[in-house]
Amino acid sequence: MKIQFLGAAKTVTGSCFLLKSDTRTLLVDCGLHQGNKAIEQRNREEGILSPSALDGIFITHAHIDHSGLLPKLVASGYEKPIFCTAATKELLEIMLIDSAHIQEMEAKNASKKYARRGWGLPPKPLYTQEDAEKTCSLLTPVAYQEPFEPFAGIRAIYTNAGHILGSGSLHLCIQEGKQSTSLLFSGDVGRPNSLIVQDPDTPETADYIFLESTYGDRDHKNEERSVHELKEAIDYSYRQGEKVLIPAFAVERTQEILCCLHMLAKANALPKDMPIFVDSPLAIRASAVFSRHRDLFDAQTRALLGNGEDIFALPNLFYTERTEESQAINERKGPAIVIAASGMCTAGRIKHHLRHQLWRTGASIVFVGYQAQGTIGRKLIDGAQVITLFGEDIQVAAKIFTINGFSGHAGQSQLLAWLAPLLRPTTQVVLVHGEAKAQRILSQKIFDQFGLSCAVPDYLEEMDLCGQTIAETVMHADAAYPTIAWDALANDVERQWAIFRERLRDIEHKPWVDQKELEDRLATIQYHLNRLITRV
Repeated sequence: MKIQFLGAAKTVTGSCFLLKSDTRTLLVDCGLHQGNKAIEQRNREEGILSPSALDGIFITHAHIDHSGLLPKLVASGYEKPIFCTAATKELLEIMLIDSAHIQEMEAKNASKKYARRGWGLPPKPLYTQEDAEKTCSLLTPVAYQEPFEPFAGIRAIYTNAGHILGSGSLHLCIQEGKQSTSLLFSGDVGRPNSLIVQDPDTPETADYIFLESTYGDRDHKNEERSVHELKEAIDYSYRQGEKVLIPAFAVERTQEILCCLHMLAKANALPKDMPIFVDSPLAIRASAVFSRHRDLFDAQTRALLGNGEDIFALPNLFYTERTEESQAINERKGPAIVIAASGMCTAGRIKHHLRHQLWRTGASIVFVGYQAQGTIGRKLIDGAQVITLFGEDIQVAAKIFTINGFSGHAGQSQLLAWLAPLLRPTTQVVLVHGEAKAQRILSQKIFDQFGLSCAVPDYLEEMDLCGQTIAETVMHADAAYPTIAWDALANDVERQWAIFRERLRDIEHKPWVDQKELEDRLATIQYHLNRLITRV
C-alpha cells in the first residue's frame, strides 16, 4: 500500500492524502492550498492526481483547506461517492458554492485587469458554481461511530474530532490478500472544553496514525484569559472611537465568537451602544446549519439553549448579506465590532475592511485562529509594518491582538493526550498539517513521552506501507520545490540597469515633464527594491 502527501505536508493547508491499495485508490480530504502566490499555484497543478483513477473520497470536515478542491476534481471527471458526516454534507453544500462564487468573481476581476493592461489570456476560475453543485450531489453522509464498507475489503468509521460541527477522525481498515492494515487520519483535532461543539472522542487505534500538528509547538492560553483579551481589544477601540475587526472562519469560529460576545453581553461587559456586524453571507447560512444540529453541541451550550437563550443573538447585532451593507460599515462613523471572513485574510470582505482600518490608530485587528505562512494574517501577527491590499501599500497603525485560546485546534498537550490511548509499540505516527517547527517540537515530545519516532513527510512525498512498517519513501523535491534561478534573475536585473545607465544621456535631452515622469517610475522601482531588500 502506498500513500502520497498532496498537501498538509509541512504546511497547514491543502490537506490531501492519496492512498493506493492493491484494489482501490482513495483520497482522504481534498483541500484548497492557501497562502502566498507560490503556495496557491499548487491548486492549478495538473497531472498529480487523476480523477478517473479514484474509487472514492473521504472528507474529514467542511473547512475549505480540507474540501475546497473537490469541485475541481469533479470538473475534471470525478463522479463517484464523497463520504462525510451529515453535518459536514450540509456545510459543504453552502461552502463549496460560496468558494465557487469567489473563484468566479476573482477570475472576472482578473479578466478586466488583463484586458486593461493588454496582457494575454487571464486565468480561468478553478471551478464554477455548476461544478460545486454537481459535487454536492455526490456527497454521501454517514453517521458517527457506525462502521460501513464503502468497498469490498475496506471498513471505515468516523469518530467525532471535536473541531467543528460534523468534523471527524477517519479510521480505515484495508484488506490486501491476507494482510490487513489500519490507518487513522486524525483530521483536525479540536480542543476540549471549547464553546459549542462536543469534546473529541477517542477513536480506534491503528497501525498508522496521521496526526495533525498545527499547534504542536505550544499550548493555548486559558479560555477565560482569551475572553478577557477579547474584551480588552473591544474596550481599546471603543475608547478610541474606532472599529474592531475580527477575521474569522465562517464555520465554527464566527459562531464561537458570537457565543463569547453573548456571554460578555450577559455579564454587562460589552458597550451597549457598540454595534456588532457579522459581515459574511456564508457565516449567516452556516449559523442556520448549526441551529439544525443542536444534538452535536456540548452540554454547556445545550443548557443555555434550554434556558431559552439564543447564543447567536445579541443586542445591536446585525447580519449583513448584501455588498452595499458591507460597504456601509466602513462609511459608518464611530466604534463597531466587525466579524468577517476569511479567517486568514486571503479573500472575502475582510480584505476590504482591512484596507479601511489598518492605517487607523485606535483600530484593532483580533486574530482568533491559525494564520498559515504567506497569508496576510500571518504577516500581520509577525509584525509587518506595511501590507499590500488590492495593489496598494497600507501602513499598519492598528493594534494587532492574537488570541489563540479561541482556536478550534488542540494545543500541544491536548494532542499528546488525544494520542496517548491510541499508541502501542508498533504504531507508526506520521505528522501532517503543521509547519516544520511545530512538527519538529511535537515529534521530540512524542519521542520523549512515548519512545516513538515520528515520520514527517514533505509535499508530494510517497510512502510505501508494508504491514506495520514504512518500507520506503520516495521524494519528489524537484516537483515540490522547483529551483529558483536567483543568479540568472539578478544578472538580468543588472543587465537592464546597465542599459538604463547607458540611456541616461538621452533622458537628459527629453522635455522636463517627460523626465519627471521617468523619475517617478524610477522612484517606484527604488521603493519596491528597498522593500525587497528588507525582506531578504
